[in-house]
Amino acid sequence: MNANVSFASASDTREQKPRLRELAPGVYGYISDFDPNCGFVVGDEQVVLIDTRPTPRMARDFLAAIRTVTDKPIKTIVLTHYHAVRVMGASAFDEVEAIVASNGTLDWIRTRGQADFDSEVGRFPRLFAGVEEIPGLTFPTMSFEREMSLWLGPRPGLGRELRLMALGRGHSSGDTVAWLPDCGVLFSGDVVENHCGVYAGDAYIGDWAGTLDAVLALKPRVLVPGRGAVLQDEAACAEAIGLTKAFLGTLLDSVKAGIAAGETLKGCFARAEAAMAPRFGTWPVFQHVLPFDVSRAYDELRGIEHPVVWTAERDRELWQTLRGD
Repeated sequence: MNANVSFASASDTREQKPRLRELAPGVYGYISDFDPNCGFVVGDEQVVLIDTRPTPRMARDFLAAIRTVTDKPIKTIVLTHYHAVRVMGASAFDEVEAIVASNGTLDWIRTRGQADFDSEVGRFPRLFAGVEEIPGLTFPTMSFEREMSLWLGPRPGLGRELRLMALGRGHSSGDTVAWLPDCGVLFSGDVVENHCGVYAGDAYIGDWAGTLDAVLALKPRVLVPGRGAVLQDEAACAEAIGLTKAFLGTLLDSVKAGIAAGETLKGCFARAEAAMAPRFGTWPVFQHVLPFDVSRAYDELRGIEHPVVWTAERDRELWQTLRGD
Protein backbone atom coordinates (compact mmCIF):
# COMPACT_ATOMS: atom_id res chain seq x y z
CA MET A 1 0.00 0.00 0.00
CA ASN A 2 1.08 3.53 -0.69
CA ALA A 3 1.39 5.86 2.28
CA ASN A 4 0.93 8.77 -0.12
CA VAL A 5 -2.72 7.88 -0.71
CA SER A 6 -4.44 10.87 0.85
CA PHE A 7 -6.76 10.32 3.77
CA ALA A 8 -10.38 9.63 2.84
CA SER A 9 -11.60 12.46 0.58
CA ALA A 10 -9.05 15.02 1.79
CA SER A 11 -7.66 15.51 -1.72
CA ASP A 12 -11.12 15.97 -3.27
CA THR A 13 -11.17 19.67 -4.07
CA ARG A 14 -13.28 19.73 -7.24
CA GLU A 15 -16.45 21.66 -6.60
CA GLN A 16 -19.67 20.01 -7.76
CA LYS A 17 -22.58 22.23 -8.65
CA PRO A 18 -25.86 20.38 -8.04
CA ARG A 19 -28.57 20.62 -10.69
CA LEU A 20 -32.28 20.96 -10.08
CA ARG A 21 -34.25 18.15 -11.76
CA GLU A 22 -38.03 17.95 -12.00
CA LEU A 23 -38.89 14.29 -11.46
CA ALA A 24 -42.69 14.56 -11.52
CA PRO A 25 -45.10 17.48 -11.12
CA GLY A 26 -44.06 19.22 -7.91
CA VAL A 27 -41.25 16.75 -7.17
CA TYR A 28 -37.61 17.78 -7.56
CA GLY A 29 -34.17 16.35 -7.05
CA TYR A 30 -31.10 18.45 -6.28
CA ILE A 31 -28.56 16.23 -7.96
CA SER A 32 -24.77 16.28 -7.85
CA ASP A 33 -22.27 14.27 -9.85
CA PHE A 34 -21.44 12.17 -6.80
CA ASP A 35 -21.92 14.33 -3.72
CA PRO A 36 -24.96 13.42 -1.58
CA ASN A 37 -28.26 14.06 -3.37
CA CYS A 38 -31.31 15.66 -1.79
CA GLY A 39 -34.66 16.96 -3.04
CA PHE A 40 -38.04 18.40 -2.21
CA VAL A 41 -41.78 18.05 -2.78
CA VAL A 42 -44.08 21.02 -3.27
CA GLY A 43 -47.44 20.51 -1.56
CA ASP A 44 -50.58 22.63 -1.57
CA GLU A 45 -49.40 24.76 1.34
CA GLN A 46 -45.78 23.89 2.06
CA VAL A 47 -42.51 22.46 0.76
CA VAL A 48 -41.06 19.28 2.27
CA LEU A 49 -37.30 18.76 2.00
CA ILE A 50 -35.74 15.32 1.69
CA ASP A 51 -32.38 15.84 3.46
CA THR A 52 -30.43 19.09 3.36
CA ARG A 53 -26.78 19.83 2.66
CA PRO A 54 -23.64 19.51 4.82
CA THR A 55 -23.51 23.15 5.98
CA PRO A 56 -25.77 26.20 6.09
CA ARG A 57 -23.59 27.81 3.42
CA MET A 58 -24.27 24.96 1.00
CA ALA A 59 -27.91 24.79 2.08
CA ARG A 60 -28.42 28.41 1.04
CA ASP A 61 -27.58 27.39 -2.53
CA PHE A 62 -30.22 24.66 -2.22
CA LEU A 63 -32.71 27.22 -0.91
CA ALA A 64 -31.97 29.52 -3.85
CA ALA A 65 -32.68 26.65 -6.24
CA ILE A 66 -35.98 25.89 -4.49
CA ARG A 67 -37.01 29.53 -4.83
CA THR A 68 -36.65 29.31 -8.62
CA VAL A 69 -39.73 27.05 -8.69
CA THR A 70 -41.84 27.93 -5.63
CA ASP A 71 -42.24 30.59 -2.96
CA LYS A 72 -44.23 28.34 -0.62
CA PRO A 73 -42.87 28.07 2.93
CA ILE A 74 -40.46 25.24 3.72
CA LYS A 75 -42.08 23.77 6.81
CA THR A 76 -40.84 20.17 7.00
CA ILE A 77 -37.50 18.38 6.65
CA VAL A 78 -37.32 14.60 6.30
CA LEU A 79 -34.04 12.94 7.27
CA THR A 80 -33.39 9.74 5.33
CA HIS A 81 -30.76 8.87 7.96
CA TYR A 82 -28.12 10.60 10.02
CA HIS A 83 -24.77 11.37 8.50
CA ALA A 84 -23.49 14.89 8.89
CA VAL A 85 -23.10 15.46 5.14
CA ARG A 86 -26.89 15.17 4.79
CA VAL A 87 -28.29 17.06 7.72
CA MET A 88 -26.08 19.85 9.06
CA GLY A 89 -27.49 22.43 6.66
CA ALA A 90 -30.92 22.29 8.32
CA SER A 91 -30.45 25.55 10.23
CA ALA A 92 -30.46 27.52 6.96
CA PHE A 93 -34.22 26.91 6.63
CA ASP A 94 -35.72 29.23 9.22
CA GLU A 95 -39.40 28.56 8.39
CA VAL A 96 -39.16 24.86 9.29
CA GLU A 97 -41.70 23.66 11.85
CA ALA A 98 -40.94 19.92 11.88
CA ILE A 99 -37.92 17.67 11.29
CA VAL A 100 -38.98 14.06 10.80
CA ALA A 101 -36.86 10.92 11.17
CA SER A 102 -37.19 7.30 12.17
CA ASN A 103 -36.76 6.20 15.78
CA GLY A 104 -33.59 4.43 14.69
CA THR A 105 -32.17 7.70 13.40
CA LEU A 106 -33.15 9.55 16.58
CA ASP A 107 -31.33 6.94 18.66
CA TRP A 108 -28.32 7.21 16.34
CA ILE A 109 -28.08 10.98 16.88
CA ARG A 110 -28.31 10.62 20.64
CA THR A 111 -25.62 7.95 20.87
CA ARG A 112 -23.14 8.89 18.13
CA GLY A 113 -24.18 12.12 16.45
CA GLN A 114 -21.32 14.29 17.70
CA ALA A 115 -18.65 11.66 16.98
CA ASP A 116 -20.05 11.21 13.48
CA PHE A 117 -19.96 14.97 12.88
CA ASP A 118 -16.35 15.26 14.03
CA SER A 119 -15.36 12.27 11.91
CA GLU A 120 -17.06 13.46 8.73
CA VAL A 121 -15.59 16.95 8.88
CA GLY A 122 -12.18 15.29 8.71
CA ARG A 123 -13.16 12.93 5.91
CA PHE A 124 -14.83 15.53 3.66
CA PRO A 125 -13.17 18.93 4.12
CA ARG A 126 -14.58 20.31 0.84
CA LEU A 127 -18.15 19.53 1.86
CA PHE A 128 -17.80 21.30 5.19
CA ALA A 129 -16.80 24.74 3.97
CA GLY A 130 -18.46 27.14 6.38
CA VAL A 131 -18.57 24.53 9.15
CA GLU A 132 -18.25 27.27 11.76
CA GLU A 133 -21.87 28.33 11.03
CA ILE A 134 -23.33 25.01 12.15
CA PRO A 135 -25.14 25.67 15.46
CA GLY A 136 -25.10 22.05 16.66
CA LEU A 137 -26.50 18.64 15.86
CA THR A 138 -29.75 18.42 13.88
CA PHE A 139 -32.38 16.66 16.01
CA PRO A 140 -35.80 15.52 14.76
CA THR A 141 -38.88 17.02 16.35
CA MET A 142 -41.02 14.06 15.26
CA SER A 143 -40.10 10.39 14.88
CA PHE A 144 -41.77 7.15 13.83
CA GLU A 145 -41.12 3.44 14.18
CA ARG A 146 -41.83 1.86 10.77
CA GLU A 147 -44.00 4.08 8.59
CA MET A 148 -45.80 7.39 8.53
CA SER A 149 -47.47 9.52 5.87
CA LEU A 150 -47.18 13.23 5.29
CA TRP A 151 -50.27 14.52 3.50
CA LEU A 152 -49.48 17.51 1.31
CA GLY A 153 -53.02 18.75 0.80
CA PRO A 154 -55.00 21.43 2.65
CA ARG A 155 -55.86 19.10 5.55
CA PRO A 156 -54.51 15.82 6.99
CA GLY A 157 -55.51 12.87 4.83
CA LEU A 158 -55.99 15.01 1.73
CA GLY A 159 -53.75 15.69 -1.24
CA ARG A 160 -50.57 13.95 -2.27
CA GLU A 161 -49.15 11.33 0.09
CA LEU A 162 -45.45 11.31 0.92
CA ARG A 163 -44.95 7.97 2.63
CA LEU A 164 -41.91 7.56 4.89
CA MET A 165 -40.80 3.98 5.48
CA ALA A 166 -38.08 2.42 7.58
CA LEU A 167 -37.79 -0.81 5.61
CA GLY A 168 -34.99 -2.37 7.65
CA ARG A 169 -31.41 -1.86 8.73
CA GLY A 170 -28.83 -1.30 6.03
CA HIS A 171 -26.65 1.75 5.47
CA SER A 172 -27.50 2.69 9.08
CA SER A 173 -29.83 1.52 11.81
CA GLY A 174 -32.47 4.08 10.89
CA ASP A 175 -32.66 4.34 7.11
CA THR A 176 -35.85 5.90 5.74
CA VAL A 177 -37.03 5.99 2.14
CA ALA A 178 -39.46 8.66 0.99
CA TRP A 179 -42.04 7.29 -1.46
CA LEU A 180 -44.60 9.09 -3.60
CA PRO A 181 -47.06 6.35 -4.66
CA ASP A 182 -48.97 8.58 -7.07
CA CYS A 183 -45.99 9.12 -9.37
CA GLY A 184 -43.62 6.28 -8.48
CA VAL A 185 -40.78 8.52 -7.28
CA LEU A 186 -38.55 7.20 -4.53
CA PHE A 187 -35.87 9.05 -2.56
CA SER A 188 -33.73 6.19 -1.26
CA GLY A 189 -31.11 8.01 0.77
CA ASP A 190 -27.91 5.96 0.88
CA VAL A 191 -29.75 2.64 0.87
CA VAL A 192 -29.25 2.67 -2.92
CA GLU A 193 -26.31 4.20 -4.83
CA ASN A 194 -25.91 4.61 -8.57
CA HIS A 195 -22.43 3.68 -9.78
CA CYS A 196 -20.82 5.25 -6.69
CA GLY A 197 -18.90 3.58 -3.90
CA VAL A 198 -21.30 2.20 -1.28
CA TYR A 199 -20.40 3.34 2.23
CA ALA A 200 -20.92 0.53 4.74
CA GLY A 201 -18.76 1.73 7.63
CA ASP A 202 -21.82 2.22 9.84
CA ALA A 203 -23.92 -0.48 8.25
CA TYR A 204 -25.73 -3.68 9.06
CA ILE A 205 -24.37 -5.34 5.94
CA GLY A 206 -26.03 -8.71 6.42
CA ASP A 207 -29.45 -7.07 6.75
CA TRP A 208 -28.97 -4.64 3.87
CA ALA A 209 -29.82 -7.12 1.09
CA GLY A 210 -33.27 -7.69 2.60
CA THR A 211 -33.83 -3.95 2.86
CA LEU A 212 -32.90 -3.62 -0.81
CA ASP A 213 -35.41 -6.36 -1.66
CA ALA A 214 -38.09 -4.30 0.11
CA VAL A 215 -37.08 -1.24 -1.93
CA LEU A 216 -37.26 -3.27 -5.15
CA ALA A 217 -40.74 -4.50 -4.22
CA LEU A 218 -42.01 -0.92 -4.39
CA LYS A 219 -41.22 -0.96 -8.13
CA PRO A 220 -40.06 2.65 -8.28
CA ARG A 221 -40.23 4.31 -11.68
CA VAL A 222 -37.91 7.17 -10.72
CA LEU A 223 -35.26 6.78 -8.03
CA VAL A 224 -33.06 9.42 -6.43
CA PRO A 225 -30.07 7.48 -5.08
CA GLY A 226 -27.87 8.65 -2.26
CA ARG A 227 -25.16 9.46 -4.77
CA GLY A 228 -25.13 9.39 -8.55
CA ALA A 229 -27.54 10.22 -11.34
CA VAL A 230 -31.31 9.86 -11.05
CA LEU A 231 -32.66 6.55 -12.37
CA GLN A 232 -35.45 7.20 -14.84
CA ASP A 233 -37.41 3.99 -15.42
CA GLU A 234 -38.31 0.83 -13.55
CA ALA A 235 -35.59 -1.25 -15.20
CA ALA A 236 -32.87 1.30 -14.43
CA CYS A 237 -34.07 1.55 -10.83
CA ALA A 238 -33.95 -2.23 -10.46
CA GLU A 239 -30.46 -2.32 -11.96
CA ALA A 240 -29.11 0.24 -9.46
CA ILE A 241 -30.67 -1.69 -6.58
CA GLY A 242 -29.04 -4.86 -7.91
CA LEU A 243 -25.63 -3.22 -8.31
CA THR A 244 -25.76 -1.91 -4.75
CA LYS A 245 -26.54 -5.45 -3.58
CA ALA A 246 -23.71 -6.86 -5.71
CA PHE A 247 -21.20 -4.40 -4.23
CA LEU A 248 -22.17 -5.41 -0.70
CA GLY A 249 -22.27 -9.11 -1.51
CA THR A 250 -18.79 -9.04 -3.02
CA LEU A 251 -17.54 -7.16 0.04
CA LEU A 252 -18.98 -9.69 2.48
CA ASP A 253 -17.89 -12.72 0.48
CA SER A 254 -14.29 -11.56 0.15
CA VAL A 255 -13.91 -10.60 3.80
CA LYS A 256 -15.55 -13.86 4.86
CA ALA A 257 -13.02 -15.77 2.75
CA GLY A 258 -10.19 -13.80 4.32
CA ILE A 259 -11.37 -14.56 7.83
CA ALA A 260 -11.72 -18.25 6.96
CA ALA A 261 -8.11 -18.18 5.71
CA GLY A 262 -6.94 -16.71 9.00
CA GLU A 263 -6.05 -13.32 7.54
CA THR A 264 -5.76 -10.11 9.54
CA LEU A 265 -7.87 -7.04 8.82
CA LYS A 266 -5.15 -5.82 6.48
CA GLY A 267 -5.14 -9.15 4.65
CA CYS A 268 -8.91 -9.07 4.30
CA PHE A 269 -8.66 -5.54 2.94
CA ALA A 270 -6.17 -6.59 0.26
CA ARG A 271 -8.40 -9.53 -0.67
CA ALA A 272 -11.51 -7.36 -0.86
CA GLU A 273 -9.77 -4.70 -2.93
CA ALA A 274 -8.55 -7.34 -5.39
CA ALA A 275 -12.04 -8.84 -5.65
CA MET A 276 -13.92 -5.55 -5.96
CA ALA A 277 -11.67 -3.26 -7.97
CA PRO A 278 -12.23 -4.92 -11.37
CA ARG A 279 -15.98 -4.27 -11.22
CA PHE A 280 -16.34 -1.30 -8.86
CA GLY A 281 -12.92 0.33 -8.66
CA THR A 282 -13.68 3.15 -11.11
CA TRP A 283 -16.77 4.26 -9.20
CA PRO A 284 -16.44 7.64 -7.45
CA VAL A 285 -15.49 7.44 -3.73
CA PHE A 286 -14.63 3.72 -4.04
CA GLN A 287 -11.14 4.34 -2.66
CA HIS A 288 -12.63 6.46 0.13
CA VAL A 289 -15.23 3.96 1.34
CA LEU A 290 -13.39 0.65 1.03
CA PRO A 291 -11.25 0.79 4.21
CA PHE A 292 -14.30 1.66 6.32
CA ASP A 293 -16.43 -0.96 4.55
CA VAL A 294 -13.91 -3.75 5.09
CA SER A 295 -13.45 -2.80 8.73
CA ARG A 296 -17.19 -3.00 9.35
CA ALA A 297 -17.56 -6.27 7.43
CA TYR A 298 -14.65 -7.74 9.40
CA ASP A 299 -16.33 -6.77 12.69
CA GLU A 300 -19.80 -7.92 11.67
CA LEU A 301 -18.61 -11.30 10.45
CA ARG A 302 -16.81 -11.84 13.74
CA GLY A 303 -20.02 -11.23 15.72
CA ILE A 304 -19.93 -7.49 16.50
CA GLU A 305 -23.57 -6.70 15.79
CA HIS A 306 -23.58 -2.93 16.11
CA PRO A 307 -21.14 -0.69 14.24
CA VAL A 308 -18.37 0.72 16.39
CA VAL A 309 -18.53 4.51 16.57
CA TRP A 310 -16.09 6.24 14.27
CA THR A 311 -14.04 9.06 15.71
CA ALA A 312 -11.57 11.29 13.90
CA GLU A 313 -8.72 9.43 15.63
CA ARG A 314 -10.08 5.97 14.78
CA ASP A 315 -10.52 7.06 11.14
CA ARG A 316 -6.86 8.01 10.86
CA GLU A 317 -5.60 4.89 12.59
CA LEU A 318 -7.59 2.64 10.27
CA TRP A 319 -6.44 4.53 7.19
CA GLN A 320 -2.80 4.22 8.19
CA THR A 321 -3.21 0.53 8.95
CA LEU A 322 -4.83 -0.30 5.63
CA ARG A 323 -3.50 2.34 3.26
CA GLY A 324 -0.06 2.93 4.78
CA ASP A 325 3.05 0.85 4.12
